[in-house]
Amino acid sequence: MDHQPLPAEFQSAADEFKRYLAAERARSDHTVRAYMSDLESVLGYAVQEGATRLEQLDLGILRRWLGAQSENGMARSTLARRAATARSFTKWALREELIHSDPALRLQAPKRGKSLPGVLQQQQVTRLVDGLGAEAADGTPLALRNRAMVELLYATGVRVGELAGLDIDDLDPDRRTLRVLGKGNKERTVPFGVPAALAVDDWLRRGRPALAGGNSGPALFLGAKGRRVDPRQVRAVVEKLLHGLGDTSATGPHALRHTAATHLLDGGADLRAVQEILGHSSLATTQVYTHVSVDRLRKSYRQAHPRA
Repeated sequence: MDHQPLPAEFQSAADEFKRYLAAERARSDHTVRAYMSDLESVLGYAVQEGATRLEQLDLGILRRWLGAQSENGMARSTLARRAATARSFTKWALREELIHSDPALRLQAPKRGKSLPGVLQQQQVTRLVDGLGAEAADGTPLALRNRAMVELLYATGVRVGELAGLDIDDLDPDRRTLRVLGKGNKERTVPFGVPAALAVDDWLRRGRPALAGGNSGPALFLGAKGRRVDPRQVRAVVEKLLHGLGDTSATGPHALRHTAATHLLDGGADLRAVQEILGHSSLATTQVYTHVSVDRLRKSYRQAHPRA
């Protein structure tokens, strides 16, 4: 479908909403792009329905917009996200007095299906890091870096963007803690264990100096050309490693975050402590990992109990 130019009032509001997300809400570039893609979709649909002013964006248009996407087979999770974007935009527009009433107050989207995140078993994590250790034994800079990144991702549960944004000074080797700048520019301190500490120290002593150059700055992890590692590079490394395991549905760096949280709870960690480690603003977000743990427990019970 060709995108029609938006009417001036729509385009102006979209530009202001983008600035609001980035400056006032401190959303990441990735999140802002997702919001704007959704907003362009709804405003483009409104134009097709003849709307040229924000006041003409009513509940009927919003419902038909979601309905059309549902008929085209869009996933429930995407529909739910798009509805949330529409609600955020109209709420903001009302507060800015660009509209006189909020048309999205009664906008409903299909409830998200409950999908448990993929996690690795402890023996799979052991195989993963043992393989990285073997590759790093010859001291190749990128092998040393990959081992340190994966050990730190699993040890701390940080997001891939948080890992890529780390500076050397964010490490406290003596206390084995990491200063992390998370969503909304919220800072938190995360502990990590001895294996991760050893892997990071090895990278700093033998790997990083071999790659560092004039463009490296204070970045903890570097790419092959000496610049700060890009989140896409981290994803590619982890995707390849998880695929190489051959016996897991877990994919990407977020799987290591899921795994860290699940293993912490399996080991008896307090839910609020895990919330703080992960940097979740809501405890409800962290509680999904209790479902993961219970699901694993039920599976073990069914396999082991004679009257399960």
